[in-house]
Amino acid sequence: MSSNRLGELIRIADEVTNKKFGYPPHDRPIKELLNYGIILLDKPGGPTSHEVVAWVKRILELEKAGHSGTLDPGATGLLPIGLGDATKALSVLLLGPKEYYAIARLHSSDDHTNIINVLAEFVGEIYQRPPQRSSVKRSTRVRTIYKLDLVEQKDNNLLLRILCQAGTYVRKLIYDIGEVLGSGATMFELRRTRVSNFREETNGLVRLHDVVDAFETYKEKGEDKLLRKVVIPVEECLNGISAIVVKDSAVDAICHGAQLAVPGIVAFEKGLDEQELVGIYTLKWELIALGQTLMKGDVIKENTKGIACSTKRLIMRPGTYPRGWK
Repeated sequence: MSSNRLGELIRIADEVTNKKFGYPPHDRPIKELLNYGIILLDKPGGPTSHEVVAWVKRILELEKAGHSGTLDPGATGLLPIGLGDATKALSVLLLGPKEYYAIARLHSSDDHTNIINVLAEFVGEIYQRPPQRSSVKRSTRVRTIYKLDLVEQKDNNLLLRILCQAGTYVRKLIYDIGEVLGSGATMFELRRTRVSNFREETNGLVRLHDVVDAFETYKEKGEDKLLRKVVIPVEECLNGISAIVVKDSAVDAICHGAQLAVPGIVAFEKGLDEQELVGIYTLKWELIALGQTLMKGDVIKENTKGIACSTKRLIMRPGTYPRGWK
C-alpha cells in the first residue's frame, strides 16, 4: 500500500470514527497488545521453533502463541511469533518470499565459474521432495527460487544468499546443487533474514532475553516502553496487502461471521480487484479480519447494496465494538 493511499484512508477514518471504542494499533493497552501482537524473534541455534514459542508463552504469561515458518533446531534468524489472536493472521506471511544465508561445504573442490553456472540452473521453478524428517507429506512439489547468489567462496566453503518461495527446503536445495556439481554438498549453517515484508536489516530482531527484560520491567515498574519495542501490532503483517475500512456499526457483525456488504464500507484502496485478498479494518486501523473481495473497486463505488467481500479469517474478538445489527 502506498503511503499516500494509507494517509488518505486514515484521514477519512479520523473524520468519522467513534472515539469510544477500540484503540489505534500503536496505542493499544499492553493487555490488548499481547493479544494482537507480533514478535520478530531472533531464534538461537539449538532449540526447536516449537520450544522457542513455548518459552515466549511462559515469559509473557500467555495461553496462546504460534510461529510462522518452522526453522530447524540448528538454524538461526527471523522467526515471527504471533501472540493470542494474532496467530490467526500469520498465514499471510506465507504469501511472501523468504530469504536465507547458508554456508555449504562441497565434498571436493570445484571451479568458481562452474559453480556460478550451476547455481543459475536452480533459479526459477524447481521440483523438491521434502526430507524424511520433515513434518509434511513427502510428495514432490514445485517451489520457486527467485535469487540464488554466491556471496563468497573460500576453498570448498560457499556462502549463499537464497530468496525463495515459502516452503522451500534449503538443505535439500544445497544437496541437489551438490549432485549437479558432481562433488556433493552439505549445508553447515543457515540463517533466515526475511519473511515476507519483515526483514532483519530494516525491522530489527528481538532476542529471548530482550523479551524477558521488557516484560519484567513492565511488571515491576509499570513501564511499557521496552515491551512496545519488543511487540509490534499484528497489522504490520499486512503491509502490501490491500485494505478495506468499515463503519463502526459493521465491526461486530463481521466479528460474528457476517459478510461485508457495500453499505458498511467507508473506504477502500484504488484498483481493488475481484477475488483479491484484503485486510478488513476499523476506522482506527485495527485489523478485524482477512477477506476476499467479491466485487471490483469500481463496482463497489457504483453500488449501494450487495456483498462486497467474504470474510475468510476472523482476527478481532466479538464484543470489542458495540452491536450495531439486529
